[in-house]
Amino acid sequence: MAPISLPNNPHAVCIPYPAQGHVNPMLKVAKLLHFKGFHITFVNTEYNHKRLLKSRGPHALDGLPDFRFETIPDGLPPPDIDATQDIPALSDSTSKHCLAPFRRLLVELNANSGVPPVTCIVADGSMSFTLEAAKELGIPSLLLWTPSACGFLAYCHYRRLIDEGFTPLKDESYMTNGYLDTVIDWIPGMKNIRIRDLPSFVRTTNPDDIMLNFFATECDRAAKASAIIVNTFDELEHDVVKALSSIFPKFYTIGPLHLLLNHIPPSSPLSSMGSNLWKEEPRCFQWLDLKEPKSVVYVNFRSITVMTANQMVEFAWGLANSKKPFLWIIRPDLVRGDSAILPPEFIEETKDRCFMASWCLQEEVLNHNAVAGFLTHSG
Repeated sequence: MAPISLPNNPHAVCIPYPAQGHVNPMLKVAKLLHFKGFHITFVNTEYNHKRLLKSRGPHALDGLPDFRFETIPDGLPPPDIDATQDIPALSDSTSKHCLAPFRRLLVELNANSGVPPVTCIVADGSMSFTLEAAKELGIPSLLLWTPSACGFLAYCHYRRLIDEGFTPLKDESYMTNGYLDTVIDWIPGMKNIRIRDLPSFVRTTNPDDIMLNFFATECDRAAKASAIIVNTFDELEHDVVKALSSIFPKFYTIGPLHLLLNHIPPSSPLSSMGSNLWKEEPRCFQWLDLKEPKSVVYVNFRSITVMTANQMVEFAWGLANSKKPFLWIIRPDLVRGDSAILPPEFIEETKDRCFMASWCLQEEVLNHNAVAGFLTHSG
């Protein structure tokens, strides 16, 4: 049974960047801290809080006496569909508008005699405004970077790439004239890295590009954190971890988080706390149970990627022509500015070997013995 919070229990305020792929790992960290005796306050944006209630039920965020959910505004008007907000707009807005409401929340928590005083903040690496609030309170502030260590290291060199003129690109011709094959030989821990291998925000011609400058700024601020944690492990990214440890003396690998969660008993109330922002369709598991081991292709372009209607149809016929059974997750907002409508001929061709759903429990699908491969936005 989870420990009951006492006045002297440490109290961690955990705040993810408000997108699905960031909420998931932060909730895992929060659960592990709670299992070790921390009182947890988990902070979602008001928009994502409403989405969680819609997808998981009206009592999904009631929490526990020592694991509570709070909200702050993100500064944006809510979109008219159930979707991740525009990432550049969201990044710009959180960095400009979230500090004041977050600061107010911390003051309210510390004034609440029913919970321990806040003793640390665990924030997403893309929510570095929290460092200022932590400094004001005189408490430690950790940053959880959700990309791989390799991705984080690349972001850490955005500032130098800008300063030395590698990005932004001079004009659109640099996208196709071979320039992106330029080798960057001065990032420690990365051998033979080309510009095209770096996170894609460097491929812009706009010096005011929001995401390019956002990540350069967030990584500049990362040095002010009490510690930085990444969901990886040393053996997987040894050279990169070594390089990051030389930049950030208090850099820690804490992964793989999904395996660490196995230490929490299934009977724990924590096990039922989910973070999917879309309603899951459990019938996909009934379908998978009927399939041969290692026979199904799982297709999910995750929570942010969007495509055109033509691209979706092209992917569809590729799946049809594979002649393999497939489980395809098609979010309501997957197709840019249009509805996700597939040709009747495709539906007829694949009706006996496909299952399409709007969302699912991804880790459980990947662990299913029927799944043979995973087609996603990364390849």
